Amino acid sequence: MEAHIWPLYGLRVTTPRLQLRLPTLELLEELSTVAAGGLHDEDYMPFSAPWSATSPAGRARTTFQHVLGTVAQWQPDAWTLSLAVLCDGAVVGRQDIMARAFGVTREAETGSWLGLPYQGRGIGTEMRAAVLHLAFAVLGATCMTSVAMTDNAGSLGVSRKLGYRPDGLCVAAVDGVPRTQRRLRLERADWQTNRTIPVEVTGFEPCRDLFGPTAARNAPAP
Repeated sequence: MEAHIWPLYGLRVTTPRLQLRLPTLELLEELSTVAAGGLHDEDYMPFSAPWSATSPAGRARTTFQHVLGTVAQWQPDAWTLSLAVLCDGAVVGRQDIMARAFGVTREAETGSWLGLPYQGRGIGTEMRAAVLHLAFAVLGATCMTSVAMTDNAGSLGVSRKLGYRPDGLCVAAVDGVPRTQRRLRLERADWQTNRTIPVEVTGFEPCRDLFGPTAARNAPAP
């Protein structure tokens, strides 16, 4: 992929163990293979859109299409940045950040998944910390949000570690069944207080205008 045509391919968000990047076709194949290998127990659905409740081949294709779709549909006032997460050089999962009218609201939401073999190793916390740094320190967000099923202990635990506060409940229809979700909210001050993982962002400057004309122009100091 040519970063000079779509500069987001040159963006890197790095932590001590991880690198987050928009995947090339080669890395996207690896990411799709990780999805095919399984993301959760078969009798549990952590996602409000049950895209993973299908065959391994179906999960792989959906993952492949999703990431390419985020590139094709990108608009400065409505975007989803879908990053492959690499640990020690191997693709282990995906971390998304999405926003609508970010230049006005200064608020974005995150979503993510990890392949089953990579869960329970603190990677989920580290990759969320990475994208929060991108949002607050680079893009100039004032608030970040997340949503998780009330019985999704892993996702809720990550949010708790990083300083999110409960922000009410909502109900999602998942395969015709009501599922209660916990909304969570992270304000800039709480992010600053709970920062413990060092993060470095490179390759952002060529991407600046893709996030809207006001994104990061006046980002507060991290």
